[in-house]
Amino acid sequence: MRIDRHHRSIEMGWVIYSDLLKRSKTPTEAQFLLMQYVFDALQYRRYEWKCDALNQRSRHAAARLGFQYEGTFRNAVVYKGRNRDTAWFSIIAEEWLPLKTAFTRYLAADNFNQQGQQRQPLRHF
Repeated sequence: MRIDRHHRSIEMGWVIYSDLLKRSKTPTEAQFLLMQYVFDALQYRRYEWKCDALNQRSRHAAARLGFQYEGTFRNAVVYKGRNRDTAWFSIIAEEWLPLKTAFTRYLAADNFNQQGQQRQPLRHF
């Protein structure tokens, strides 16, 4: 969404997955590939995730993927006729290498059974 080339910061936004993708390896792998591009190819310093502070699924997803909670911007926008607070999360370049290692180990073929079910969750890596 928001790209700041000068400060080498980029925001991930409007992440919506079909029910067919939920609880599968694909969304995690997609996020990993985007992070890899942001940090390794573009050499950005900061990758952001923002969501409605009431959106518990999005908050959980951000935390699961290694984003660190930074705070909540109160009354950040008016959305659907209400004041919306926005929760901010980020991954910074210094955090990328251990996260990259964890994602690589998590996404390895031997961490998934024949039905595509994970053997160990991402947090174990």
